[in-house]
Amino acid sequence: MFENLVKDIAGYRRPVGFGICRVDLGQLNPDKVLQATYPVVNWKENYETSAVFIRSLFESGEEVNFEEPEYITQVTGEFIDKALETFGEKLVEEAKGKKHRNIQVLKVLQKLFEGEAPSNYRIVFLWEDSEPQSVEAVYLKLYALSQRKAPLRSLNLNGAFKILHNCAWVGNVPIELDYLRENEIELKLRDAYPEVEYVDKFPRYLSHIVPETDNIRILDSAKVRFGAQLAPGTTVMPGASYINFNAGTEGAVMVEGRISSSAVVKEGADVGGGASILGVLSGTNGNPITIGKNTLLGANSVTGIPLGDGCIVDAGIAVLEGTKIYIDPAEFEKIKEVNPDWNVEYKGIFKGVELAGLNGIHFRLDTTTGKMVAFRSKRQVKLNDELH
Repeated sequence: MFENLVKDIAGYRRPVGFGICRVDLGQLNPDKVLQATYPVVNWKENYETSAVFIRSLFESGEEVNFEEPEYITQVTGEFIDKALETFGEKLVEEAKGKKHRNIQVLKVLQKLFEGEAPSNYRIVFLWEDSEPQSVEAVYLKLYALSQRKAPLRSLNLNGAFKILHNCAWVGNVPIELDYLRENEIELKLRDAYPEVEYVDKFPRYLSHIVPETDNIRILDSAKVRFGAQLAPGTTVMPGASYINFNAGTEGAVMVEGRISSSAVVKEGADVGGGASILGVLSGTNGNPITIGKNTLLGANSVTGIPLGDGCIVDAGIAVLEGTKIYIDPAEFEKIKEVNPDWNVEYKGIFKGVELAGLNGIHFRLDTTTGKMVAFRSKRQVKLNDELH
């Protein structure tokens, strides 16, 4: 089927990602896309479906552009009908049983397009993972990250901030700030001024993502930004916790602190209350940070280097690339035992960056000398299974 669909399409390219979305448009500027909502995201998968969509676009008079990195066009009733016809009665019937989610999208749209056809639906193809050029492309990539279809730090999001618009958010509805400024007097006098929850370029994670398992807990929706990635078993507590976009967890993790953009926390780790993992724009010289398995970041600590498995950073201290850290000779040998590839000579004091990514280190401030010290960790970090 696939070969027949694409054999006579000149310049055909297989997309890395595609989907159909509903867009929220500007209240003052209807040509401005404020948000794109995808019910189904396809990322490096479902290539036959993409071929059906492309063939149906051609047959409905669209000239699909394969030359640019991305292609976006408006969904029409003719496209929907031709795509359902191409899928065939058997697959369309199977979709009623919750199979073939892309066909389900088409069936819902077919009902929505009865009568006057809406104009706020788009079909989006990304032919390559290049710098995004549209709001629709940025959102497709954020979905791919938050739905764990693409690994963290694997997608090109350069320029995303410049593309997205800063909006006032009322629930999951973005409102142009210019619209509020222009209509402020009338809205307030009519008691119609909206209850704005926040102002940002990104919506919240839970406004777009249904947690994939019942053991993902987010106790405050403001604490996770869309584009974050949460693995099953992750708990995000209220208070000082926060997970930025293109950051998150790779297993069951307790999050009571901040996971900055590009930071990744592995299974069994505990990010203590107010602890802060620095992002690539906040003191790591552009080096993304990974926190290893079963590692504990104490309350109000700051971590600016990658940590291996089984590490501990004591409460209230900062372990940065330039931090001077003393290691006792005996402890140095113990650390080398669990890090056999760490080929360095003993010199007493090491910079934090020289200990980056090592396993089994406990970082502590010696309050009798004022020195930052590191030694072989003697404690096992273990999460409470009942909470994850």
